[in-house]
Amino acid sequence: MSKAQDPFYIVKEEIQESIDKLQSSFHQWERISPDSGEQVHLTKELLANCESIEWQVDELDKAISVAARDPSWYGIDEVELENRRRWTSTARTQVGNVKKAVVAGKENGNTASAMRRELMRLPNSHHTDRSNQYFAEDNDDFIASESDTQMLLIKQQDEELDELSASVERIGGVGLTIHEELLAQEKIIDELGTEMDSTTNRLDFVQKKVAMVMKKASAKGQIMMILALLVLFIILFILVFVT
Repeated sequence: MSKAQDPFYIVKEEIQESIDKLQSSFHQWERISPDSGEQVHLTKELLANCESIEWQVDELDKAISVAARDPSWYGIDEVELENRRRWTSTARTQVGNVKKAVVAGKENGNTASAMRRELMRLPNSHHTDRSNQYFAEDNDDFIASESDTQMLLIKQQDEELDELSASVERIGGVGLTIHEELLAQEKIIDELGTEMDSTTNRLDFVQKKVAMVMKKASAKGQIMMILALLVLFIILFILVFVT
């Protein structure tokens, strides 16, 4: 089976695309100022994507474990199995590093935000009514800006969720294809086992008949009988294993 037809590489490509998008969003997250509405939204999105990719990698690991039970049946060897395990391990490490960094940044952001709120509660004798007015105006502008940003982020999130849904559907389709192939191969194995049992029973019957005839026949007759049975065995072998 070529790599273009192997379900593993189809799923691997899907997951790699998701990891590339995750890392791109993570770099964008690093450039955003902490405690902003955009970073809070992007933090939730990154964590959700990490969970989704980790689930996909786990499912791919399960498929590798199934193939490892009989690699020759799936047309692969131990080297290929090791390469697949190494890739899933690398993918899981990449996602885990992003997840750890985002979680750590989220905790630091919460701490810094709490400190800023405490500082804002402290009284300041130098503030005047005019500064309060400026602060209110700046606050209104900030709220308006944050509202526009939130609307844009919600739209981006909807688009990304649509892409994620399509990716999950494609992976599900590949999983169903693998399941159908396994069922078909299991059926072939059962039919082959039945045919082998039938052939074994025929050979046992012939051997019993030969033993009975040899007991009754003379030495010359036994030789002729052996030759005849040898010819019969060759014919049966050709019928069973060649045709």
